[in-house]
Amino acid sequence: MEPTVLQPQRKGWWARNWKWFVPVGCLSSLALVVGVIVLFISLICGVMKSSDAYKQAMVAVRANVEVVANLGTPIEEGTFVSGNVSVSNGSGQAELAIPVSGPLGTGTVYVEATKSAGQWTFDELVVEIDDTRHRIDLLEDDSP
Repeated sequence: MEPTVLQPQRKGWWARNWKWFVPVGCLSSLALVVGVIVLFISLICGVMKSSDAYKQAMVAVRANVEVVANLGTPIEEGTFVSGNVSVSNGSGQAELAIPVSGPLGTGTVYVEATKSAGQWTFDELVVEIDDTRHRIDLLEDDSP
């Protein structure tokens, strides 16, 4: 009688691969969650940046001599806008904080606007220069 040679039992897929599958699975899940959050924030910022209140505010910022003197040109908008824009039919409200920067410095544009009969009216439009905390009111009438 010949002795029986026992073959080692082959491990299953999970037993062979769990050491790389668990970290890769966790990192993939984390990357997916972060991606969804970034996409959501980008969409919200995109909606705010496409509003007429935002666009009109940035035109006023770039046209103001004092803002240009403090920030330089070109004046660029930051990536993340905070606040809210609410529009329904021909009326609405906007409250925004828009980060801006130029070659000479950075600042924040604060916007409070109301839309009535299809027209935006700015209640507040101020640029605060980050370094000096100097506030430039873009609604002041400088005419004599």
